[in-house]
Amino acid sequence: MSAADRLEEARALLADHPVADGHNDLPWALREHVRYDLDRMDIGADQSAALHTDLARLRAGGVGAQFWSVYVPCRLAGDDAVSATLEQIDIVDQLLERYAADLAPARTADDMEAARAQGRIASLKGAEGGHSINNSLGTLRALHALGVRYMTLTHNDNNDWADSATDAPRVGGLSAFGRQVVREMNRCGMLVDLSHVAATTMRDALDTSAAPVIFSHSSALAVCDHPRNVPDDVLERLSANGGVAMATFVPKFILPAAVEWTARADANLRAHGLDHLDTTERAMALHRAFEEADPRPVATAATVADHLDHMREVAGIDHIGIGGDYDGTAFTPAGLDDVAGYPNLVAELLHRGWSHPDLAKLTWSNAVRALRDAEAVSRDLKGRTAPSNATPASLDTLVPQGA
Repeated sequence: MSAADRLEEARALLADHPVADGHNDLPWALREHVRYDLDRMDIGADQSAALHTDLARLRAGGVGAQFWSVYVPCRLAGDDAVSATLEQIDIVDQLLERYAADLAPARTADDMEAARAQGRIASLKGAEGGHSINNSLGTLRALHALGVRYMTLTHNDNNDWADSATDAPRVGGLSAFGRQVVREMNRCGMLVDLSHVAATTMRDALDTSAAPVIFSHSSALAVCDHPRNVPDDVLERLSANGGVAMATFVPKFILPAAVEWTARADANLRAHGLDHLDTTERAMALHRAFEEADPRPVATAATVADHLDHMREVAGIDHIGIGGDYDGTAFTPAGLDDVAGYPNLVAELLHRGWSHPDLAKLTWSNAVRALRDAEAVSRDLKGRTAPSNATPASLDTLVPQGA
């Protein structure tokens, strides 16, 4: 079969079993580029000059469901982090209202299936970084009430109750309060997302969670030795847990040659006073100039497929998915340049002998099943347990007792 025939087959498969992608940072990109002014950056029109995402390219990519990240950076803390998270939730809701013909609000697995039947893109919310709840289980429940269906326990920095993959160990994984956060997420029906967390935190969360966990955008540590990826012993535990690891496309996490290059490129941004996660026009211009002098190692769809092959072997076909991290990364693999690229990955996997039923699990069914199972755990727990109002031990002296 020719490459063109495989691509046509991939597109046909995605028409029936579209991509349920675990992580897209469009909401934060809209804040960074236009301060949430949707008239200035209309995703109903071509935004390829500035964004990885617009409606036409989502359709071309065969996307049927998207967890929109309601991310806030670690530099925002306390009430500022909560407010920024609420703004992120609000802009997703604005997108859903403005583009209702294409984007369907979704809070449950049934909502995802209903959107697919309607030919709309099921749109869910995922909070990225446990600092966004400001150590408050009441805030966690409020986010759930606003439609947030997963929370990444940390972002790049530790918080008071969980260690990050990219920070010095602080509590040794999850603190006692961190375990309570996981239990309350189970009770609410919010998926526990272990992307960004330290391996110790992953293992503690798996020890604690009664519901499936997810990795919304992480790949295999054994294929690329970067702390943002998942060790094999954790992948092996997903079968018993029912969880799903969604492979990411970020080159610096998936291509070994890109790790050192990215460290140099990030240092260049910081030397100009910019955050290494910045994707504004100035930051991208600096990146382009740096790349001219120091050519960037380029990942491809085959690079991502290498991770998926390994993750499938270790975790099993029922426990893998896709989380591209579009609009949250400065660089993307060749062939996966934006959200229109998913058919190229599916075509590569067809070339490697993946069957249609297995690809359908990867693209759609596994993510839907994980959310459905979390909902079932929530129904059971709500029938047996009351909401928790625990606080971190470090804050106990600040909480009025008995009043």
